[in-house]
Amino acid sequence: MKPKRRFRLRTRFFVPAVFILAITFITLLFPRQGEFKYSFSEGRPWQYGLLTAPFDFPIYKPAEQLKAEQDSILRFYEPYYNIDESVEKNAMAEFDADVNLNAKLSSLPPAYILHLRNSLEKLYRAGIMRSEDYDRIFASETQLMRLRRGNMAESRNIENFNTIRSAYEQLLNNIPESMDAEQIRVADMNRYIRENIVYDASTSEKAREEFIQQVSPSTGMVQTGQRIIDQGEIVNGQIFKVLNSLKRVTEERSGRTGRNGWMIFGQVLLVTLLFGAFYSFLLFFRPYEYRNRKHVVFMLTLITAFVALTAITSQFRLFNVYIIPFAIVTILIRTFIDSRTAMFSSLITIILCALMVPFPFEFIVIQVGVAMVSIFMLKELSERSQLIRSSFFILLTYSLMYIGFTMHQEGDISKIDGVIFIYFLINFIFIMFSYSLVYLIEKSFGFISGVSLIELSNINKPLLKELSEKAPGTFQHSLQVSNLGMAAAAKIGANASLIRTGALYHDIGKMVNPAFFTENQSPGMNPHAGLPFEESARIIINHVRDGIKIAQKNNLPKQIIDFIETHHGTSMPKYFYISWKNANPGKEANEADFRYPGPNPFSKETAIMMMADAVEAASRSLPEYTEESIRKLVNTLIDTQVEEGYFKIAPITFRDIEDIKEVFIQKLKTVYHTRIVYPTLNTPQPKSVE
Repeated sequence: MKPKRRFRLRTRFFVPAVFILAITFITLLFPRQGEFKYSFSEGRPWQYGLLTAPFDFPIYKPAEQLKAEQDSILRFYEPYYNIDESVEKNAMAEFDADVNLNAKLSSLPPAYILHLRNSLEKLYRAGIMRSEDYDRIFASETQLMRLRRGNMAESRNIENFNTIRSAYEQLLNNIPESMDAEQIRVADMNRYIRENIVYDASTSEKAREEFIQQVSPSTGMVQTGQRIIDQGEIVNGQIFKVLNSLKRVTEERSGRTGRNGWMIFGQVLLVTLLFGAFYSFLLFFRPYEYRNRKHVVFMLTLITAFVALTAITSQFRLFNVYIIPFAIVTILIRTFIDSRTAMFSSLITIILCALMVPFPFEFIVIQVGVAMVSIFMLKELSERSQLIRSSFFILLTYSLMYIGFTMHQEGDISKIDGVIFIYFLINFIFIMFSYSLVYLIEKSFGFISGVSLIELSNINKPLLKELSEKAPGTFQHSLQVSNLGMAAAAKIGANASLIRTGALYHDIGKMVNPAFFTENQSPGMNPHAGLPFEESARIIINHVRDGIKIAQKNNLPKQIIDFIETHHGTSMPKYFYISWKNANPGKEANEADFRYPGPNPFSKETAIMMMADAVEAASRSLPEYTEESIRKLVNTLIDTQVEEGYFKIAPITFRDIEDIKEVFIQKLKTVYHTRIVYPTLNTPQPKSVE
């Protein structure tokens, strides 16, 4: 009992911590919109009342226009460069020293050395600069730069300067005809040519900023009290600029005065209340999901991801929010959990996102309609075609909801924006490709979808084919248990697909020793003969452990392994236990040798599995198949399981158990019905001839 209590305590802290983490993350991502409480878009009608200017503010140019004007004036910008005189001094000093020390120079005639020295001085006076700087200025429109000498700067054409390469080439090209060019080349004059024109970063940047400041960021002023727009008017290009300017100034003022703190408090309060509602829903109406850590993390991760995507999109205006496939939240939670939780999660996501987007009322109306259609159309994801069909209905819903909302507000079909339908189409494509997310989430969170269950239940799967070949009787037994379990699950509202798949794999452990199980034995064959009862019980019990090992080796999902572990619970193979007791009167048996490892069933599906397995196996030994004998068998077996407490932790009611019994009885009557005796054809006797 203690381990269970520790688990409850850990969960009690874990789930609130995850919720707090989600609240904090979303609040941090919330768009900071100052105190400007209006949402607007160019070309759409103004949804609020008369708006007048609350204070004087400039009409700022759009960012694209301002940048274009700045780029235009920067065409005439000239970067600044300095002359580093130390470069020439050091180079000439090194040249003079090498005249006496370097054999390549000392061997030259004095006239050659004088010519080379004068050529170097001339090159340095003209100026030598980096080739990258030269190419950049040469590619500019003016081809000018400013050369500083002290506090003065003069504009110079880039063609007056050299790079190291062009300076060396110039030196070689200007050799007098009377001199031997080869001797000068051997002198390696490239060693003394260095860059003495250096980029002045601070002065250039300052000059560049002054150039940019010549472009005014605004195109006029709006005076206090001046009318801006009234309800129903279309936000045209000019009004859009005015509204953007008002929003910008409002946000700047809000940040400066510190009133931004109240806005953040309001955001935290709203996010906390909405997540608190979701927390309460799970705690009181979905306690199983509340205790399931993976489910909680999955749902909050999904909600947070879509809210964060909406926040980033709204903050940076990346694209229209209708491109974001919010229906994926509904589809995934509906697929892996249930429809009510999916609807509640979708509502929380939609409301949180509506706090960040333009036209929140329109957004809520359209997205809620889409969420409802997503749930109706995707009751269970068992085929790829279902998701494609649902995607088409979601696209249709988006389109019709938008048309209906626009006609309701505007009363004019010409107000419908055709571009919105392109956004819906992109949304539709994203939803169609969300099928790949199902597989990703299954692997990440350990879930299992209807599609995976159908794939696993294919009897042509290698593991099931191996079972049918090694243990054909067990395979037939598994098929019958699957049929019984599915019928019972459909009756009480359990997951029939999960039971079908779990039943097909529940006895795969019998492949290790198939001959030791009666359904695989030929008449007169009994491998248990001569074995101690404890050994026989061990072999029978081990089919559960062997099945778990085989399932894990073949990467079966945990949900299927649960059926292998629980289909006998902690019961006993009573045949061998009773046989041992009869053979050892007065002795106490070690029950651990005669008890399955368990655990007992903990879900409706695993409980049905345990009942179906026992009933199907026992029904094969009935001496006669009448309604009375079948009913007695089913009631006795299941009542015994209930009395022995195997279903105590399973969420199954007495009413469910009675319904399951009745389903089993009707199914077994159909399977073992008495066949009619076909009459034989009487052949007429030939008449005797006298």
